[in-house]
Amino acid sequence: MSERDGIFAGTDPFAIAGRWLGEAVKSEPNDPNAIALATVGEDGMPNVRMVLLKEIEADAFVFYTNYESAKAGELDNAGKAAFVMHWKSLRRQIRVRGTITREDGPKADEYYASRSLKSRLGAWASKQSQPLSSRSALMADVAKVTARLGPNPPRPKFWGGYRLVPTEIEFWADGAFRLHDRFRWCRDDAASEWQIQRLNP
Repeated sequence: MSERDGIFAGTDPFAIAGRWLGEAVKSEPNDPNAIALATVGEDGMPNVRMVLLKEIEADAFVFYTNYESAKAGELDNAGKAAFVMHWKSLRRQIRVRGTITREDGPKADEYYASRSLKSRLGAWASKQSQPLSSRSALMADVAKVTARLGPNPPRPKFWGGYRLVPTEIEFWADGAFRLHDRFRWCRDDAASEWQIQRLNP
């Protein structure tokens, strides 16, 4: 597949996604790795929020959060999620749907250790998604964990990653007269071969 000057070239959707993200890093003014992550609650109501994609693996997409947050509860309960990554500078987007598992081992430890000290301490202090009386109360909690944990806090047990293994990935690129280019990769599960289709705009 070699359409639109090669931007869709290849049969590995993870390689294409990585290439597009690499191009966005050069042109997008802020957070080129931001994704709008969609989940669904036990009541069947959908939820969506922006998170930062931290890694594109050979067969999955990885991001991190507080396991006690609302999003984590929805991810754990449903076991599946979707996201869209959109770049205005490139006029492209990627949509992904699939199953969810936790990344709660050495890779999560490594990523946590790579974050700034303030971000690591903030992960300890924030009771994500819970009511907060004031910002000063939050900063007081940060001060407490700073005094208790010092300059090298370990990764909290309630904080780690999620790996989304897709069954569907769609690439979209803006076209003249709104005749956009869309290609969809689909498979039944992670062990199945990808089926590739071009879609109407």
